[in-house]
Amino acid sequence: MANPLKQLAGQTVIYGLSTILARIINFLFVPIYTRLLTPESYGVVTEFMAYIAVLQVVLVLGLETGCFRFANKEGVDPEKVYSNAFATVFCVSATFLALMIAFAGPIASALGYEGYSSCIMYMGGILALDAVTAIFFAKLRQESKALRFAIFKTIKIITETAANLVLFLWFPKYCAAAAASLGLETSALTSSDVFLLHFIPAVPDFSYVIFAIFISCVVCGLLFIPEFFRLSFRLDAKLLRQMLAYSLPLMVAALPGVVNDFLDRILFRYFDTNAQAWRSSLGLYQAAVKLAVIMNLFIQMFRYAAEPFFFRRAKEKDSKELYASVQEYFTAFCGLVFLGVILYIDVIALILGPQFRSAVGIVPIMLLSYMILGMLFNVSMWYKLSGKTNMAIWITLAGLAVTAVVIILFMPKYSYWAAAFGHLASYLVMFAVSSILGARYYPIPYRWGRLAGIFVLMGGTYGLSLLLDAQFFAGVAIGQSSAGLIAAKLAVHTVLIVAYLFAAWKLINSRPSRR
Repeated sequence: MANPLKQLAGQTVIYGLSTILARIINFLFVPIYTRLLTPESYGVVTEFMAYIAVLQVVLVLGLETGCFRFANKEGVDPEKVYSNAFATVFCVSATFLALMIAFAGPIASALGYEGYSSCIMYMGGILALDAVTAIFFAKLRQESKALRFAIFKTIKIITETAANLVLFLWFPKYCAAAAASLGLETSALTSSDVFLLHFIPAVPDFSYVIFAIFISCVVCGLLFIPEFFRLSFRLDAKLLRQMLAYSLPLMVAALPGVVNDFLDRILFRYFDTNAQAWRSSLGLYQAAVKLAVIMNLFIQMFRYAAEPFFFRRAKEKDSKELYASVQEYFTAFCGLVFLGVILYIDVIALILGPQFRSAVGIVPIMLLSYMILGMLFNVSMWYKLSGKTNMAIWITLAGLAVTAVVIILFMPKYSYWAAAFGHLASYLVMFAVSSILGARYYPIPYRWGRLAGIFVLMGGTYGLSLLLDAQFFAGVAIGQSSAGLIAAKLAVHTVLIVAYLFAAWKLINSRPSRR
């Protein structure tokens, strides 16, 4: 069992290199966004990204996972699998992009962004290119080409980073200099004066972020041109029907799941406490959520490696015991991430601009929510491995219903606090339902006592830190206390984290209990 676990850990690291880079860079841009953009403008970025996240699921049609299943079936040519998947996704995405371009103006007006039809077109381009390249990335994962996967992802990330830097830090100064040389106000410049004004305004706003992502998607698409010409395009109608029959339920199931993840961003428009400033509330909420991104980062790293890993090991004799062990190590590491962020929150919160720090209190809730979400991914493998993908629809619909109820009932009074607790309640319900159904249809011998013990260790460590802080470091905060007191507080928290690691390791490696 040790070798498969090491293999999974190794691939998680390689796949995670690009994901880590993306999240770190995204993290580094938070200070820029929260200082150069207003909370309202940052809220608009958040709303657009929510729409993109939901529509991405639709356009890929669930064929990423479908490719893994059928490419591993005996007697099936993997090249046919990926040719079928690519052709289908390409046709759907091209049609979608054409509609977005044709109706960009009316869509922008309906959303309240008159004059920003270009952002609607960029969003269409982002979605179409991401959907098509998702099939190629799935092929790299299937072939265990983790390094190439990471390189392509990294190039995409670097492109987006460079575009953001140019747009936010150089372009406004360039426009100001051009206007001065022409004896004009910056607002009077036209696209004939500065070419980039065809695409973005001279003053930084949310369109800069969307345009930078679009540029990176174009570059990523160009990287896969050789892969495109390697495809045989041997379409097999019978195989395609089988693939869609398996994959579409996954897409339908994933859709309420993604809607569930981003429903809060969409509903701020309708239910926030301050209806006139809902975009500002959304911007504050999103900035705080960014501080919990480290947990989501590890989950995404793990998912890239774990999904094909689980499918490859499914036929082995001890596969279910292996899946149970993976859950334990995964949960313990998530506990480390939770404590690492919470016990150093005084330092980490400085990443945000001063006007965005009022929502930091929701960070522990979001960290715990993401941790439960990661555990849900593990326990949900049962319906993918057993082929009962239709069950996923009911699980995710249950979670979506919980999110909607919590937000609709409590957001008008508690704003982004309702959004945070809505996530936590939803993921807990989905985890419970999936675990119960999995035990019936595809039982995996999870050691629930150990998993509960990890949560007890987390809670005990966090509670002890609060007691010690109250006893010895009351009122100690960055910028308000001496460096010595701050260093002592952080040192004590570090000792607590090390103690948690030791205790969690001993718990996981203790003699197996009776199940």
